[in-house]
Amino acid sequence: MALNNFTFAEICQMIIVPAFFDTLKMLLISGVLSTFLGFFVGVVLIITEKGGLCENVIINRILDFIVNTVRSFPFIILMVSIIPFTRLVVGTSIGDTAALVPLTVAVTPFMGRIFQNSFKEVDPALIEAAKSFGASKAQIVVKVMLKESIPSIISGLCLAIINLLGATAMAGAVGAGGLGAVALTYGYQNFNQEIMYSICIVLIVLVAAIQYFGDWIYKKLK
Repeated sequence: MALNNFTFAEICQMIIVPAFFDTLKMLLISGVLSTFLGFFVGVVLIITEKGGLCENVIINRILDFIVNTVRSFPFIILMVSIIPFTRLVVGTSIGDTAALVPLTVAVTPFMGRIFQNSFKEVDPALIEAAKSFGASKAQIVVKVMLKESIPSIISGLCLAIINLLGATAMAGAVGAGGLGAVALTYGYQNFNQEIMYSICIVLIVLVAAIQYFGDWIYKKLK
């Protein structure tokens, strides 16, 4: 699309604003999915480790290996390498909906580590006290470990969401849509610095907003 005949306000309305909402869609949906899945990964890792509530060295080592393996892949390589899986899940490998699959796969292990490390910070004495009162394993996880580690989890999730935002921008390089695709296609490749740097400013504002909101919640819960 030739943009020379359009004002910057018209370009924003036609291209940047829709891309912004595409990015928010990817960020919110993949963020919720990866947080939900990451919680279960973190719980399994913490309860199956040595001395855990359901100690199981084999499961722990297998899951730990999977988490480390997925986290070792740069996002662009991971996104391309699981294209067949993405097509199997959503029927296509192009667009913001297709990007939800690799985004969720990439961020879930990171979320799992956040939950695992936050659970490790819980005072073992509280867990032992809950056991002595006859609390079930599920109650210990939800009412003791999760409840006591919420401030730490919020802080970690804030960092994870910011990293996820960066991943949504990178996803634009392989047809995912969103702000990254606009910055690359209409900004960099068409030598339009106005569009490219406008996208950069939008991303900076989004990161600042996420960090501010995360810090605000952390201070309220601390």
